[in-house]
Amino acid sequence: MHHPKVQINDGFWNDYIELVRGTVIPYQWEALNDRIEDAEPSYSIRNFRIAAGLEEGEFGGWIFQDSDLYKWLEAVAYSLRRRPDPALERIADEAIDLIGQAQRDDGYLNTYFTIQEPGRAWTNLYEAHELYCAGHLFEAAAAYCEATGKRKLIDIACRFADLIDGLFGTKPGQMRAYCGHPEVELALVKLHAATGEERYLKLSQFFIDERGSQPSYYNEEWERRGRKNIWSQGAPNLEVYQSHLPVREQPVAVGHAVRAVYLYTAMADLARLNGDVGLREACERLWANTTGKQMYITGGIGATHLGEAFTFDHDLPNDTVYAETCASIGLIFWARRMLQLEAKSEYADVMERALYNNVLGSMAKDGKHFFYVNPLEVWPEASVKNPDRHHVKPVRQKWFGCSCCPPNVARLIGSLDDYIYDVSEDSRSVRVHLFIGSEISFETQGRKVALTQRSALPWDGKVEFDVSLPACPEGAEVAFELALRIPNRFNGERPMLHVNGEPLDYRVDRGYALVDRAWREGDQVSWLLPIQAALVAANPLIRADAGKAAIQRGPLVYCVEEADNGTPLASLSLAEAPRLSERQTSELLGGCVVVEGDGFVTDVAGWEEGLPYRPFSKQKKAVRIKAVPYYLWGNREPGEMNVWLRHS
Repeated sequence: MHHPKVQINDGFWNDYIELVRGTVIPYQWEALNDRIEDAEPSYSIRNFRIAAGLEEGEFGGWIFQDSDLYKWLEAVAYSLRRRPDPALERIADEAIDLIGQAQRDDGYLNTYFTIQEPGRAWTNLYEAHELYCAGHLFEAAAAYCEATGKRKLIDIACRFADLIDGLFGTKPGQMRAYCGHPEVELALVKLHAATGEERYLKLSQFFIDERGSQPSYYNEEWERRGRKNIWSQGAPNLEVYQSHLPVREQPVAVGHAVRAVYLYTAMADLARLNGDVGLREACERLWANTTGKQMYITGGIGATHLGEAFTFDHDLPNDTVYAETCASIGLIFWARRMLQLEAKSEYADVMERALYNNVLGSMAKDGKHFFYVNPLEVWPEASVKNPDRHHVKPVRQKWFGCSCCPPNVARLIGSLDDYIYDVSEDSRSVRVHLFIGSEISFETQGRKVALTQRSALPWDGKVEFDVSLPACPEGAEVAFELALRIPNRFNGERPMLHVNGEPLDYRVDRGYALVDRAWREGDQVSWLLPIQAALVAANPLIRADAGKAAIQRGPLVYCVEEADNGTPLASLSLAEAPRLSERQTSELLGGCVVVEGDGFVTDVAGWEEGLPYRPFSKQKKAVRIKAVPYYLWGNREPGEMNVWLRHS
């Protein structure tokens, strides 16, 4: 695939990109420096200062705390790529200098083992996250070098990667092992792309091939450690860490959801780069299981807080859900790689679903509060008083001790322009995966082409493209194929396509509408996606949603909140024919489309105080239900929230 130049300019997404640049990145820098009042400390910068010999003290925070700084630097890199900012770049350069000072002479870099357990490096690959942290360093280094041209961070990263490459492998004296938390595998692919160093690609392949091979390295390591672990009890749980079987033999998604999708992302990368059929088949099988049987309507994955993990097919509880923000971000990473393997619209559909719902909903409108867990049903009192629901927060938090999610959101939104288009190897086809206002520039047959997309999503389905042929003589034509994704939510209603005002019947290939023609300067394409509120049912095997319906409009899933519908929300039900209506509002939640529908609420009249049960009767009152986009929930007073509604 070519990497064309893309710049987002979109009415909806500009606000978020600017929020990341102007608020999230500076706020997270304050958090990394422990300067946020009433928020859990990060210890991140302090750890690097201690490891660099600039300060005295003990290691603070989680064992993988280094990764927060690396993810922050990656987000900074994407922000600088879009818009130079000398002051921000100076702060980042100083942080990079600090990282360099904390690096040991042999290239090793990990503040926990440098400060807390010197001499114990590489003795707990199961839980200690050394390679995971290294991976986030590699990703940040590749992004920062691309954005600024500066090599200091990538040189630090390569020194560490070279050390790892010498330590791990199949040669005599090397460790035949791999990280408990996959990440370094996909990062090594990025480091390979940035440097051209083949060894990094081979090292990624080694980690993938070695994973799940028997006998288990983790069990041997556990015995050597005197059967001691950091968090878990007992022998290593190989399924939680996706090391129960070689990756090519894994039939379904199991274990820790973030680990899984980071692993699958690297597998898809290597399947494409190495033409690895076995890895590709495994990716396709695991994709079908993850998105077909273990994904929430919001694009969330990971049903249980115990191990932040998948459970089994169709087990998708709404109220005890985990659906970690990082897991959906990882799902988007994976979907992007699957699209590069094969341009099938289902991959982009999932990418869009997770992006507009789970991921966007994880960050408050102020850019300073975040959800780790993304529930589909919230009862605030239960979150406080029921230990099974302590992980479900009705209010976004300022920061977390384990703060993997906020910088992950920042780096995803910062790099969103990498997710919109693909240009084929021969430059004769441009695929549009996401409808986000932007400009893409590429060359085909020696001619420069610029394509400008204007999108009214998510509120309206009107998308337009302008073709420009800079530096071409007047009247020149350039032939290429424009492929537009047909989202899977239209119940058979085909989007309408016009070229220069004329309706065009189009051919469909794997979920994309194809327009193959000779284009001229000023040609215009109009792509009209039908967007109206509709009820969605869940597969009957998803028991949590039996007899219920959800509301979706375009890419957005909707929810009901206590602020609009009172309490208890559990007594609300939709009418048989709910007559859904939509209205644009500017006063609510910064402006959105609200969906309303006819429904009923259980009549509480006649229930005596202290009477838990009585003979059944269908006493109910008619009400007009009001739903708001799920990504905006929790931005008002804390209250109940539901995505799925009973359908009477």
